[in-house]
Amino acid sequence: MIARTTRRTAPRPLCIALAVSVSALSLAACGGGSDDSAVKKGNDITVGLLLPDRDTARFEKFDYPLIKREVASLTENQGEVRYANAEASVTRQSEQFQKMIDDKVDVILVDALNSKTIATDVRKAKDAGIPVIAYDRLAEGPIDAYVSHDNELVGQVQGRAITGELGDKAKNSKVVMMNGDPGDPNTARFKDGALSELQGQVDIVEQYDTTEWKPSVAKANMKKAIKAVGLNDIAAVYSANDGMAGAVIEALEEAGATRIPPVTGQDANLDAVQRVVAGKQYMTVYKSFLLEATNAAKIAVAKVQDRSIEFAALTRDTVDSPTKKNIPAMLVPVVALTKDNIKETVITDGVYTVKDICTPQYKADCAAIGLE
Repeated sequence: MIARTTRRTAPRPLCIALAVSVSALSLAACGGGSDDSAVKKGNDITVGLLLPDRDTARFEKFDYPLIKREVASLTENQGEVRYANAEASVTRQSEQFQKMIDDKVDVILVDALNSKTIATDVRKAKDAGIPVIAYDRLAEGPIDAYVSHDNELVGQVQGRAITGELGDKAKNSKVVMMNGDPGDPNTARFKDGALSELQGQVDIVEQYDTTEWKPSVAKANMKKAIKAVGLNDIAAVYSANDGMAGAVIEALEEAGATRIPPVTGQDANLDAVQRVVAGKQYMTVYKSFLLEATNAAKIAVAKVQDRSIEFAALTRDTVDSPTKKNIPAMLVPVVALTKDNIKETVITDGVYTVKDICTPQYKADCAAIGLE
């Protein structure tokens, strides 16, 4: 087991005057200054941010800008975020990680495309004295903290939405599961959560993994499911995220479906929220980008500045990875977004405006649910 690497600020030593005349050096050694004098580094810090892809709309539109803004706010505009996107390439992400190490950033926030392969890069960073915080997905290796959501709960919320909508018919209903990328550590947690609600409650007839979360792969797999199960016999589709949900719905429509069965999603992408408004997608899991991103920035800055009390207050949970136990973590709550709570979720939080959602194509659908 890799030892926990969270640093704790040492107690200030007790100064004992041995002579009337005390040198400046001895005063400094006694820690006579304020708590701020103990920080490892001031506001002039560089946060390396590695995000996995551009297909997931939230990363470019929300996560990066929010983290950048929060780091600036926390450092009186002296800190910077150095950003790179892997564009769904594990090799590219490793190269970007190495560049962050070579550039001697102060801390790295990484949303790992592959939790196992990233471990080598994490170890290199640690050897270079750079703390690493896993963001959104739990990475292997000696990471210092983890900021995400309760990903098993995400799957439970999705599974519960399906069984709730199917009601008394659930037991005999045929459900297709469109899982995420097997290289993503979150995929197994989403799946476990969903299965805890679906197994024994519905008839799971087909399951697919989706390489790199690609909508094109999900669409191809959905076509296989339609052929194997029959278009009219599919009662619901568990889709692990919104990108795949859109592809699933496209496949169903192209196959001639006149009624789209309940399809789940995750991330509250704008097009997914619009599909929910239009009744094409049953639900999506809304995970507060604001809470996740801003708290990730706070944890990163606190770690670099060695503000242990604040770091501990932000990371009250712990999680285990295959390579490390008791990782300090912050797990942000999740919400099932449906037609009934769009105002109370993404609109209230300022993620989207009514104008963003209710474009001319969706104006009548918005009016029908009182979203005007």
